[in-house]
Amino acid sequence: MKRHFYLVAGWASLGLGAIGAFLPLLPTVPFVILAAFCFARSSPRLESWLLTHPHFGHHIVAWREKGAISRKGKIAATAAFALSIVLAAIFSPWPWVMVPVVAAVVTGSWIWTRPEGRGEF
Repeated sequence: MKRHFYLVAGWASLGLGAIGAFLPLLPTVPFVILAAFCFARSSPRLESWLLTHPHFGHHIVAWREKGAISRKGKIAATAAFALSIVLAAIFSPWPWVMVPVVAAVVTGSWIWTRPEGRGEF
């Protein structure tokens, strides 16, 4: 039962990561890292597939080994935060416009304090 839960959670995380590739408010790599975590507990074959994936594999390995995020990843996250703030400023009333600002400050400061991993975004 537990294995099935992790398998479903892994696929759900991978799906959210795929959606996040197209939506500025939803990150991709953290969901792929979560999917690898879930697949490690449910499907060694799927975990191996993610770890050797040419685009995401090095991000997962860097996170697991050092808790590292690449500089390009940090810059991409910051750009996504900026876009979210601009969209909120255009379309959201006060005080809701402050939600992405607070999220950007809190999450962005945490992201920039992580060690830097090698690799492309």
